[in-house]
Amino acid sequence: MSENGTVTATDETNQTSADATNNETIQNNETAQTAENTETAAAESHEDVSYHTVEKEGNVTAIWEMQGRKHLRTIDPRSSEGKQILELFETAA
Repeated sequence: MSENGTVTATDETNQTSADATNNETIQNNETAQTAENTETAAAESHEDVSYHTVEKEGNVTAIWEMQGRKHLRTIDPRSSEGKQILELFETAA
C-alpha cells in the first residue's frame, strides 16, 4: 500500500502471493496431520485382536472382541460368527 492509502498493482500482487503461500502452508500442515493420524491408526491395528467369553452359570452369554485393552464389539454367541469363534477356541475337556 502506498503512503496515501491507495493500493498499487505491485502491492496487490505481493499480497496475493503471500495469501497463496499461507494457503499452501495450511494445506501442508493438514496433510501432515492426516498422515500422522493414519500412522497412529495403523500402529494400533497391528495390536492383536483377542476374544474373551463372558459366562454366567457355566454358559457363554457374550463374546468380547478386544484389541489390547480396548473393547471393539460384543458378539452374540448364538450368531453364526459367534458359533464359529467358539468352535475355533474350544478346549478338550
